[in-house]
Amino acid sequence: MRNIYRTLQDTDAGVLAVLAKCWKVNISGLDPQAAIQAIGAAMLDPAQAERVWASLTDDQRGALQMLIGSGGKMPLAKFARLFGDIRQMGPAQIARANPLDNPASVAEALYYRGLIAQAFEQADTGPRVVVYVPPDLVKELPVHSTSYSNLGAAADQPAAFAVLETVADVQPADTSIVDDLTTLLAFAQLHTPTLADETLAEADARALLPHLLKPDAPRLAFLVGLGLSAGLLEVQGGRLYPRRPETRRWLPAARAVQVQALAEAWRGSTLYRELWHVPGLHPEPGGELDEYDASVARGNALELLASRAPRSDWWSIESFIEVMRAADPDFQRPGGDYDSWYIRNDKDEYLTGFESWDAVEGALLEFYIVGPMHWLGLVDRAEDAARLTAYGRAFLNMGPWPTVPDPEDHITLKPDGILLISRKISRADRFQLARVTTWLAAGDPYQYRLDAASLRRAADQGITPAQIAGFLGRMLGDQPLPKAVADLLGSLPAGPSLAVTLERLMVLRTTAPETLDRIYETPALRRYLGARLGPMAVTVRDGQWEALCAALAAQGIEAEVRE
Repeated sequence: MRNIYRTLQDTDAGVLAVLAKCWKVNISGLDPQAAIQAIGAAMLDPAQAERVWASLTDDQRGALQMLIGSGGKMPLAKFARLFGDIRQMGPAQIARANPLDNPASVAEALYYRGLIAQAFEQADTGPRVVVYVPPDLVKELPVHSTSYSNLGAAADQPAAFAVLETVADVQPADTSIVDDLTTLLAFAQLHTPTLADETLAEADARALLPHLLKPDAPRLAFLVGLGLSAGLLEVQGGRLYPRRPETRRWLPAARAVQVQALAEAWRGSTLYRELWHVPGLHPEPGGELDEYDASVARGNALELLASRAPRSDWWSIESFIEVMRAADPDFQRPGGDYDSWYIRNDKDEYLTGFESWDAVEGALLEFYIVGPMHWLGLVDRAEDAARLTAYGRAFLNMGPWPTVPDPEDHITLKPDGILLISRKISRADRFQLARVTTWLAAGDPYQYRLDAASLRRAADQGITPAQIAGFLGRMLGDQPLPKAVADLLGSLPAGPSLAVTLERLMVLRTTAPETLDRIYETPALRRYLGARLGPMAVTVRDGQWEALCAALAAQGIEAEVRE
């Protein structure tokens, strides 16, 4: 940080006059530079420093010791929460308020004695104001007898996580995230689902969820964000597609390698924003939230976990939250600003101010653990407890990444065309089989069926019966196909089928592209919409047109319904 002379250069003339009085320096008749030199020399005089130190109250001295013990600086927002605000005043206000003798807070008493100063710095969350003690002044203050070098551990380095001997409701981690992402990739290949509010549109989600090993809507949103972050999925025209080069590399890889790739994609993801998926929190667009960087907040939390979490013991999630609150409460807030974000709870109340820290930051930290880290297989979870797995320790750089070879297994093809596919089978092979079958049930094994409808869909993708027969033969170890399956494959033409689908739709039309753009940019309206048909037309989700009309009216948009 800046030394005392650089600090005084940036100090207002009115404050310099107060410092001259405090440090007993006569600056009358001196030009500004000479006044700064005189005040700085007094502040670096050991006798003067000891006198000013002795004039402090116990509270003021304790605050200064804590700041010095914390490395000599701290975000202003955090320091103000602990020791009060500092009024920034001009000469006339200073004369009236006399902050040297009548400080409004502990922080203000230190500031108007020149013992602390303020400066801007660039942090991961953005620019922020910090409070600091000039390092050359620290050397002259008589704090050595208090062993200030050890104060950081007590004042700003909270205790380690609470280790738990017993836990309840244990939910071991697994690697089903790999299997479910494979299913999502196959679904995207077959159906190109619509993306809405950072997850699949309602109808697509309803169709996919029964085929996931863990049919949970929040986890599905994470799968979508993870696939996009890992480059396995892409969005075109509001629809989700697999990216062929990336999927061809990821799908055949060993399970441990796939988990590592997904975990690292999550670590750096700016596309998946946990704050928008925490149960009970409803962030609203606008202001600094539009610039929210989820990777910074996540990275700060992971850094603390890496430095404090026990390697193998169960630890309390609540204690993790408490440690973060003490060590880095502003881990996701630019400049420690708790007033400019608009986040509502389920009661439609806005959560503002630092008093809402537990409801927002605390809930987010818990979600990191019980959500993404558990879904990725990095932590086992229990009631208010977590424990790092081997993958989790490797992810936090506590050890090497596991290199577990995939076990071998085979598929079973029944005479009626039912396929039983173990989770141990290569994800690349299951992806290919999912493209040419009718999906029946998720599990271990998965159940698929070869039938005429699925083979027609395969033909539409350019996959011939001969290719399917060859693929199945390889998977079965060159065993002959059941007669009914062989007959089915031999009965279909090799080329793509000619087929169309017809469906009834409700269509919303606007008189100008800008109107439809505005509707799409309003979450309260977009939720009722389906596929966009052009610059001025979009489908309305089945059974939602009445609710959409009411929502449009609430936004001041008149809707005319035509039969």
